[in-house]
Amino acid sequence: MFFRPAFLLLCTLAATSAREPPVVYLIRHGEKPADPEDHGLTPDGWRRAECLRRVFGADSEYNIGHIMAPTVKWNLKLTFANVVDGEHRRPYETVVPLAHDLGIEIDDHCTRKDPECVAAAIQSHDGPGNLLISWRHSNLNTIQELLGIEHLVDYPRDRFDLIWTIPHPYNEITEVYSEECPGLDVRPRLVAQL
Repeated sequence: MFFRPAFLLLCTLAATSAREPPVVYLIRHGEKPADPEDHGLTPDGWRRAECLRRVFGADSEYNIGHIMAPTVKWNLKLTFANVVDGEHRRPYETVVPLAHDLGIEIDDHCTRKDPECVAAAIQSHDGPGNLLISWRHSNLNTIQELLGIEHLVDYPRDRFDLIWTIPHPYNEITEVYSEECPGLDVRPRLVAQL
């Protein structure tokens, strides 16, 4: 009688400890305004943020358990509308709807200019699920370098839809997919298999 519960507990512990290392998915923030003083998303950027709920949601194959975006420098701009604003908030805003759906708090402890912090967080992550990193495209190369990726991939300035897949040990981008957001992305799903 005692052996069966003990055996089941042992099997559960073994399965938990044999968990696969997480896969990292790097994305760029949603579409941005032409005005460099506007730090938010355009209407298309917000549509992309909503689309990511389907792309990376609980019913997807991505199994997202951790979401990272850079620290937002929140400010209260005193206007007639009392608008809350913050610098560097596009990557954060891009994943807010998804994080809400998944019940995940966005990890924003790394500043946008601290790719060392991002790489360290990726390497030390031991929680359940895979990692989704939403960042500024100009910092993605440095994150790649710090992870040890030998063949760096440039994120095109005119694209907002690419998903870079980086499996453990995080030394190469193996696939580049389009998010395929309706009305935003008209490209084939698999962009490149590297």
